[in-house]
Amino acid sequence: MALTKTNEREQTKVSKSPQPIRGNQGASIMGPTNPSREAENQDTLVPPSMDHGTMANMRWSFADSHMHLSEGGWGRQTTMRELPSAKEAAGVNMRLTAGGVRELHWHTAAEWAYMLKGRARITAIDQDSRAFQDDVGEGDLWYFPAGIPHSIQGLEPDGCEFLLVFDDGNFSEEATFLLSDWLAHTPKDILAKNFGVPESAFDHIPQKDLWIFQAQVPGPLSQDRVAGRGPVPNTFSHHMRAQEPIRTKGGTVRITDSSLFKASKTIASAFVEIEPGGMRELHWHPNADEWQYYISGEARMTVFAAENNARTFNFQAGDVGSVPFAMGHYIENIGSETLRFLEIFRSDHYADVSLAQWLKFTPHELVRAHLNIDESVLVKIPENKTPVVAAKAA
Repeated sequence: MALTKTNEREQTKVSKSPQPIRGNQGASIMGPTNPSREAENQDTLVPPSMDHGTMANMRWSFADSHMHLSEGGWGRQTTMRELPSAKEAAGVNMRLTAGGVRELHWHTAAEWAYMLKGRARITAIDQDSRAFQDDVGEGDLWYFPAGIPHSIQGLEPDGCEFLLVFDDGNFSEEATFLLSDWLAHTPKDILAKNFGVPESAFDHIPQKDLWIFQAQVPGPLSQDRVAGRGPVPNTFSHHMRAQEPIRTKGGTVRITDSSLFKASKTIASAFVEIEPGGMRELHWHPNADEWQYYISGEARMTVFAAENNARTFNFQAGDVGSVPFAMGHYIENIGSETLRFLEIFRSDHYADVSLAQWLKFTPHELVRAHLNIDESVLVKIPENKTPVVAAKAA
């Protein structure tokens, strides 16, 4: 059921200096070129013959995002400013050293996170002063609702790196409400009155925001824990990679939404692994836009936008993809290693519609009248969904 790689695709794939030539169409580039970038996106340079029309860009690389450096770590973001087709979500890639702190803060958008590497300590309180602290590692998630104050700190041995996703495409990391920024803009007599201490207690507070800063690595969580007014009703962290996945011949899928991670009310997600030659089946999502983050491997995605429009994109680790609401698409592993990526949706639940299942459960005579295909094709479609399919048998 995987797409067959055509000769025209293979020709482009193996070319050391790709040119916009497909059969007897196109011609070599005579002017300036960017060979390394063109090699990364060969299906843009030489689009499959099925691509047609004018469609918005649906790919961005964090490598092209501005890097904000600070003592203790860095951050870079991908929002609608970088990827205008991604209207419902924005992402931040952040790194903290051991002891590095993403200072106490809150947002106007909800924050969902996936731990890429390392370990971190996260803290928060809710509106009823119920406290939360946890240590998270690779493959773990956290979710903080809009307006809930929280912090992140890297742990030993080498801190952490993570992906943050916000349920607003217009989000900006620079618009975060920071503790140090607030106090630097509040009169000291007001601070003294608020906390019931002398003004001199605030003589050494920062004069500007800290954003990310270096601090001592905290001790064990058991020693650092604060009870507050009791535990939060739904934990703000979740062990996504510990979930039992949906297993297929072509790979695995782990789905995490509010039915499993109850705190995550506005973001649903899936962690997808596709083996070489396999693909995420032809499908669409009936409830939200799709925001993607590629962790490893190489991928090809063609998006169908109706009105005779379709466009193909290539992805690799560190890239972001966007699929607007209800547009049909597939994701194919075109590399030699396992493809791993996240599908993320601004929704409380995960939903997709499978093209194969649609045809399977529609009267076959009607399907054959549309597509002129043999009944033997339809009867081979599984009764159950196969979200990741293996390479076509020889």
